[in-house]
Amino acid sequence: MDEPLKTAPPEKKKLPKRVYAWVNKRTGLDSLMRTSLDEPIPGGARLAYVFGSGLLFIFISQVITGICLALYYVPSAESAHTSVAYITKQVAAGAFLRSLHSYGSSAMIVVLALHFLQTFLYGSFKGRRELLWISGATLSLFVLGMGFTGYLLPWDQKAYFATAVGTNIVGEVPFIGEWLTRLLRGGDMLGTLTLSRFYVAHVFLIPAMIFLFIGVHIALFRKAGPAGPIDEDPVHPKMEPEGFYPRQVIMDMGFALLLMAGLGVLAYFHPTGLGPVANPANTQFLPRPEWYYLPMFEWLKFWEGPQVVFAIVVVPGILALLFFLMPFLDRSLERRPWRRPIPLLGVTIVMVGVVYLGIRSHRDDMRDPTIAAQIALQEQQEKAYSLAPFQPYVESPGGAAAAAPSGPVNPLVSQGKGIFEANGCSGCHGATGEGSPAAVSLVGVTSKFPADQLTALLHNPNAKMRAGGMPAVDISGSDMSALLAYLGVLGTSAANVTATHGAAQAAPEPSGRGAAAGRAGEGAPAAGGADAASIAAGQQMFQAHGCFACHGQAGAGGRAPAIGPMMAKLTDAQATALLMSPNPKMRAGGMAPLAGTPEELGHMVAYLRSLAPAAAGAASAAVQGSEAATGAPASSEATAAAPAANAPAAAAAQPAAASSAAAQVAPQEAPGRALFVANACAACHGPNGEGTHFAPSLIGIGKKFPGGQLSNLLRHPTSKMRDGGMPAVVVNDAELKQLTAYLDSLGTVPPPSAATPQGGHPQPAVAGKSQGTAGASGPAVAALHAAPLSPDAVAGKRIFQRMTCESCHGVGGLHGTVAAPGLAGTASILPTSTLEALLRHHSKAMQKGGMPLTNLNPGDMKTLIAYIHSMPTNGGAQ
Repeated sequence: MDEPLKTAPPEKKKLPKRVYAWVNKRTGLDSLMRTSLDEPIPGGARLAYVFGSGLLFIFISQVITGICLALYYVPSAESAHTSVAYITKQVAAGAFLRSLHSYGSSAMIVVLALHFLQTFLYGSFKGRRELLWISGATLSLFVLGMGFTGYLLPWDQKAYFATAVGTNIVGEVPFIGEWLTRLLRGGDMLGTLTLSRFYVAHVFLIPAMIFLFIGVHIALFRKAGPAGPIDEDPVHPKMEPEGFYPRQVIMDMGFALLLMAGLGVLAYFHPTGLGPVANPANTQFLPRPEWYYLPMFEWLKFWEGPQVVFAIVVVPGILALLFFLMPFLDRSLERRPWRRPIPLLGVTIVMVGVVYLGIRSHRDDMRDPTIAAQIALQEQQEKAYSLAPFQPYVESPGGAAAAAPSGPVNPLVSQGKGIFEANGCSGCHGATGEGSPAAVSLVGVTSKFPADQLTALLHNPNAKMRAGGMPAVDISGSDMSALLAYLGVLGTSAANVTATHGAAQAAPEPSGRGAAAGRAGEGAPAAGGADAASIAAGQQMFQAHGCFACHGQAGAGGRAPAIGPMMAKLTDAQATALLMSPNPKMRAGGMAPLAGTPEELGHMVAYLRSLAPAAAGAASAAVQGSEAATGAPASSEATAAAPAANAPAAAAAQPAAASSAAAQVAPQEAPGRALFVANACAACHGPNGEGTHFAPSLIGIGKKFPGGQLSNLLRHPTSKMRDGGMPAVVVNDAELKQLTAYLDSLGTVPPPSAATPQGGHPQPAVAGKSQGTAGASGPAVAALHAAPLSPDAVAGKRIFQRMTCESCHGVGGLHGTVAAPGLAGTASILPTSTLEALLRHHSKAMQKGGMPLTNLNPGDMKTLIAYIHSMPTNGGAQ
């Protein structure tokens, strides 16, 4: 009997194969991979087909690097720049990662352009591929949107101003332009809301739409199939097909590796820079967009006025429409480009024009010496900041955003900071040495030059430094050591110390020096003997014309020399002549002629004469005495007002003069005045409607517009009023009657007395005309607060000075300058809610005046408002 046949046991599969088989039975992975990789390509694989896969690879790379960056990024105006600096300077491989992401965005634009050109030249959009082309065109717009929204996120100077220009361009769109700008910015100005919206669009909305349209694009591509070479029939291909795998897969992977290597080399050897934090008050910065937006930037230079709409809407709209409708306009099945001359010529003209405009924009910048120098300075500042040590964002106990020293204060650093300020270094290099349009950043300078070499450079600047206006620093060896110690900590929290050397610079001169000064004046009275009212009027002009912005507070020196020593060498006639017609050296430094009557020029000379070194020493002593009495740092306006403190007779006469001129508002007008203040009308028209150089006087407005005309005008301002920043007054009928009643009374009822401001402390009245705005005349004398400031107001004053508000609103923000009105008697009488709303969301008048963005946390905003409310409500000096 035959034995039964024995069957061999089944071969046992290895673990990886068993796992794959298990997954395949449940997901159909094998059939999915076969369907994907076995896609037939008519005519076989080509290198020309790699750009689509390259785009997908770059997008996935951008998603991965973007997620890594988002782990550290904080989308707020206060922390965005610091978080990017932390990524770049502190996170391991953070600079490399950020550079990969940045260069990846540019690479995506380049590969997108190559993919478009290949598709167009091969005629791959023909043959029932219209929807495939439209989905790709839509994806290209999303890619440009990713570049635009991501550019702002670092929140440095370049990002801020380029985005400001971009959103302003959007505002030129007819009818909906202003709405679109507010939608993008989240308000009238760029700030935290803008960053939040751009971040959400860049990280969530646009990537989601890209993922969606990539799926649609691939599905449509698989439905229509590859078009093949140029001479293939796009509808019924006849060439022998070849599978996508393996040749085309290898070509696509090779192109992806090439892209990865190129981006890696760029990111490693030339990392993306980071400039200083955005400073909206910097009027010197020249914004330039990313390279792929430069052609549009240059294009807009050719159009002005109403024609801008044609450049922004009509031409780009026509080009975009032609781009999307390409498959419908070129409908023949002919794919060879030389047989399609009209479409080829059109695309060639557009591409050549785009390249030409981009090159021309760069060439124009380099040909203009002023622009080229400014751009070179900006690049130098960006490089210096990138090399500087990381400085964390720390909120100080007083509420002001600052990086407080983390350890014991080094007395040598404090002394060095005083020397830095006393020698006017901050006037060019910035308050903390971070650089300005006038001079480079000093952050990290001690790491570039050894101590002895840096000392030699300070004592004897090189030719390049002298050409930039750098004088020799002639100080003692001990002072030089202190200065080097301060320069060594720039860019770190250790630099935020109180200067302790500045008082020594203003030491009283020997009596002989004062005698010499008197002789130089050819009989002109000394500061102490000059008429106090004349000195006060001169001081008012000094502040109103913004002279302190260059010459420093009380003329002690800054970007321009100290005034006292210069006046000691001039007669009154010579000083007057120089004010009216500055010499070439003064004009080269930015000194403008001073126009005024002989009496006004005499007041200015009297005040400048009072700034002699002896007077400066007295002022310093007075300030130090004030600090000792109050226990708080002396105010900057105290220093400015010190020369006028030698007029006790005039000061004693002021309360009586003021009290005789003051009167209360009539009871029936009080509600109307409250509405006038609450709606911020006083901020532009003056505390009593007397007008400023920002808005006209309202006195007599009731006679000019009788009956219901005034009410109608308030609710429906004319176009001229709207252009000047006048909003519609939104109140009910009863309140409108009260407001118009108050406006009718202007000029007939004396202005209200403001002996007790909102700060709660009685203020000394002042003689003469109220100085609520710049440009007003009158011998008002600046004085100190009658009572010490509250802790909140002291902290707010520091913020006011740190944000350089005094450069426009004048010393202490009281009287204003030609650039901006005083806040005493205008902003100081506004309710807290109205004032905060104005500071966070500027009116049109504030925007046109150049009011920078106010990015403050609630605590800092509270203290700043407390300081403004501590100012007198009648527009007088404190």
